[in-house]
Amino acid sequence: MNILLTGSDGFVGSHLFYYLKEEHNVIGFDIKNGQDILQSEFPKNIDLVIHLAGLSGVRDSLDKPTDYWKTNVIGTQRLFEHYRDTRIIYASSSTAHEPWKNPYAMSKYSMEQLNHNNAVGLRFTTIYGPGARKNMLIPKILRNDIQYLNVNHIRDFIHVNDIVNAVQVMMNNTFRGVIDVGTGVSNKLVDIADYFKIDYKSVIGGETERLDNTADTSILNKFGWRAKINLYGYIEENRNVNWNIFKRTFCWRIFYR
Repeated sequence: MNILLTGSDGFVGSHLFYYLKEEHNVIGFDIKNGQDILQSEFPKNIDLVIHLAGLSGVRDSLDKPTDYWKTNVIGTQRLFEHYRDTRIIYASSSTAHEPWKNPYAMSKYSMEQLNHNNAVGLRFTTIYGPGARKNMLIPKILRNDIQYLNVNHIRDFIHVNDIVNAVQVMMNNTFRGVIDVGTGVSNKLVDIADYFKIDYKSVIGGETERLDNTADTSILNKFGWRAKINLYGYIEENRNVNWNIFKRTFCWRIFYR
């Protein structure tokens, strides 16, 4: 199968590329390679599009709302129009449940409203694993580097491996619409920090973020998908590891063997 994978050099995209290339002809498309979803030509003869490219992050979207709209909405619309007759799996976000909260959430919700007759949007919750941004909570916990913690935030943390498996499940069916992709498990941020005896200063989360992003996994479960990686077990195994001594390929061998 010829698969176009946008965002192929990103956190999720790089893991997915490594997995898919074993059985498919995967064509990467990423801004890091000079490919701009707003301007670059798209390849021909594509059987499936997996669209992960875009701007992410709530805080940055508050400062650059126009950039988020252009990249996430207009760029996606351009992709949808080019591949109107092709199956598309695209990354949405759990923030889209409350689009009024911030520009990032609104851009993801607006993506979901674009007209395509054979697409499924995956509303990812909070993803962790090798390659995650260092400013995300789980990498900070692994480094014992937490200064402030929102005491009223509840998050559904899902490992990038489980995301890859969920995408594979959606490749093998014809479901159209939008679904949640998470573990379905609610985690209070303070409970995680307290369990691992990490000191922090308590703050109250602002009105620009969802308080609870726990996924409804009922649709994915019907397709036989279940999250396999336990958050607490992952943290226990990887705390205080010097990740700088590992190459990403080594991490992939561990997680994809």
